[in-house]
Amino acid sequence: MTKPGHEPAILQGARRVRYLKLIALFKIAKGALLLVLGVSLLFLNARTRWMDALSNWIADEILLEHSKAVAYLLHKLQAVLAGGTLRATGLLALFYTAVLFTEGIGVYMQQRWAELLMIFATASLIPLEVRHLWHRPGLVGVLILLANCFIVWFLYRVLKRDKGKVHVAHPPELVETR
Repeated sequence: MTKPGHEPAILQGARRVRYLKLIALFKIAKGALLLVLGVSLLFLNARTRWMDALSNWIADEILLEHSKAVAYLLHKLQAVLAGGTLRATGLLALFYTAVLFTEGIGVYMQQRWAELLMIFATASLIPLEVRHLWHRPGLVGVLILLANCFIVWFLYRVLKRDKGKVHVAHPPELVETR
């Protein structure tokens, strides 16, 4: 039988649990921010006084009267808002908020299904992040990509380690036949 390879320190004992809880809190925090964004996208548009006040403030701040390009962009934004795209974006944000909260709470409670869900959900966004970095390189994008790659790698190693321990901890019993 071969000896298993060296296991990184972050996968051992209390450190592993600490990292899992840190990752879970990170996902819950992202979910809370996305919840605020989704709710504001859905309900801010319904408040015409708020939208009028915001548009007047923005017009004063960016000197709208002097910029045809900004006026054009704001008219395009108004068309998007009237077309229902904002509502669809708000609903999508709330859906992904539910996924983030489910992942975060499940991983915080050290549920194996939540770790698996987090691996798939986080890994599915990595190609989009790479594409974003390709078109708009930046430090924040690199940090987010590295954080998500670490989360996928770490959770994969935790699941792989735990699966191996389950098989070793409970060897099949031999039944004697006479």
